[in-house]
Amino acid sequence: MKTIQVVTNDVLGAVSQADIDSLSAAGKDGLAKLTNGTGLGNDFLGWVTLPKEITPALLDDINATAASLRDNCDVVVAIGIGGSYLGAKAVIEALQSNFAAFEPAKGCRVLFAGQNIGEDYLAELQAYLSDKKFGIIVISKSGTTTEPAIAFRILREQLEKQLGREEAGKRIVAVTDAARGALRTLANTEGYKTYVIPDNVGGRFSVLTPVGLLPIAVAGFDIHALVEGAAAMAKATLDGSNTLALKYAQTRNALYNSGKKIEILVNYNPKLHFLAEWWKQLYGESEGKDHKGIFPTAVDFTTDLHSMGQWIQDGERSIFETVLSVESSENELRIPFDEANLDGLNYIAGKRIDEVNKMAELGTRLAHVDGGVPNMRIVLPEISENVLGQLIYFFEAACGISGYILGVNPFNQPGVEAYKKNMFALLEKPGYEEATAAIRAKLG
Repeated sequence: MKTIQVVTNDVLGAVSQADIDSLSAAGKDGLAKLTNGTGLGNDFLGWVTLPKEITPALLDDINATAASLRDNCDVVVAIGIGGSYLGAKAVIEALQSNFAAFEPAKGCRVLFAGQNIGEDYLAELQAYLSDKKFGIIVISKSGTTTEPAIAFRILREQLEKQLGREEAGKRIVAVTDAARGALRTLANTEGYKTYVIPDNVGGRFSVLTPVGLLPIAVAGFDIHALVEGAAAMAKATLDGSNTLALKYAQTRNALYNSGKKIEILVNYNPKLHFLAEWWKQLYGESEGKDHKGIFPTAVDFTTDLHSMGQWIQDGERSIFETVLSVESSENELRIPFDEANLDGLNYIAGKRIDEVNKMAELGTRLAHVDGGVPNMRIVLPEISENVLGQLIYFFEAACGISGYILGVNPFNQPGVEAYKKNMFALLEKPGYEEATAAIRAKLG
């Protein structure tokens, strides 16, 4: 099996190997807390052993549901927010054609809703779906999270008007709590096909549950291979034969302790843009607590070298980069020779585009390291289901270990509730009368 690698040589100008090794005991303790369930947030550790617990029967059932949706729909809308959409979006965008949106549909297309409260977005989505055969995957433990609940109410009404209530119900799949919540109640009443979000798996760790697996399968990708990659990485991480997660967690915390407060995840392949978006949520929600934590951000190179490159090269030295480096591309395209050579490119005529991209990557890393920006590399042998499964589990495990090294609970997110309370009060939601009055007084 082709496996990912982690390379840390280019951080040693900012921290020493001794600095990294000094966190070895804390890192091993963090891994032990994951495996033994003895750390903060241990009621949300279901993802740790999830890959080996996903049964072939469940994967086959998900594939059968996905095939039914593809047979009956041109488009399937996956409704969810945060971890209920980012994992699936990341994998689908990494595996599909960059121009899938402009190609004739192969099976059916997966679109996303409920990840924002954009009026134009939803209106334009409704207009797009008005002459399409479409289905819905609605993902929510409670069924009351504002953004997906709004989207589901609107799109469910549209689907029922197009098909009638009974037929619409055959094209709606709910991924929700096993027994409780508004969406579970509705699904039971209407007879929707359902899948369960495990109680002990938080949203940002849920991509390897039906939350992510069903949309990925609908898009036509191999969820068996995705889970196999994750299972191989989980086994090697938990039995200690693969220390990549420890290496990454310890190195980034050593950099943080040295004053590097911002981590930039860099990719040189546009297919990985949403993988970085998923990573940002995973690490931001897990570590940003108690006024501590590395700030996770991301850039797409070489594109962003023409916008953010100046700041990264010469700005404040509070950053380090983690580069997603893909060894092989799926296609081969070479630069043609041009007799006139007006653009001056004949010196690279005959070279593959990927070779030019890799030299841009190497040149950028050298420049940034020389400019005082430490660099790590996570090397992916290819972009495939198996490798993405490995990468997902690697990042999840390293995130848990890193949070424990930092001294926070990596599995809660108390800070995300503050804006909701204010929003509900401003919208005069029942039960928030005192908060509404307090905000009105504050605003004058």
